[in-house]
Amino acid sequence: MRRDKKTRRGTATPTLIAKGTCIVGEVHFSGSLEIEGQVKGNIEAAGDDPNACVRVRDTGAVIGQVKAPVVIVSGSVEGDIYATKQVELASLAVVKGDIHYALLEIEKGAQVNGGFVQEEESVAASLSKAGSVAAEDHLDVVGHKGVQQA
Repeated sequence: MRRDKKTRRGTATPTLIAKGTCIVGEVHFSGSLEIEGQVKGNIEAAGDDPNACVRVRDTGAVIGQVKAPVVIVSGSVEGDIYATKQVELASLAVVKGDIHYALLEIEKGAQVNGGFVQEEESVAASLSKAGSVAAEDHLDVVGHKGVQQA
């Protein structure tokens, strides 16, 4: 990633999954999601947020699919990445899965064990929306009461 970039993606106040935190289950968000801990489950940006961004920090790890317009990886992702706009892989990034992208930036040292699929931005957005419908259907079945502890 270029260090001269001054623009921040997502919201002014990002959602943070801190180091030492482990989330098990699907994560749906809008704005910006910063992962310094671990997520075991799929991550998906809200379909109505074209500037949503997932950033997996150096200490962050994701085991599951990541779907967002912009995905920036400095840590590890074990699963496919679907970015309707762009994917950035830092020098310490480790990805085990396919990367679907419209724009791709890879720093020297990044590791990818999977395939690269370049898609036009409009095609990637339509594929992402198809997955969002399935997630919304699941939420309707489960209900909007939130997470209940056992």
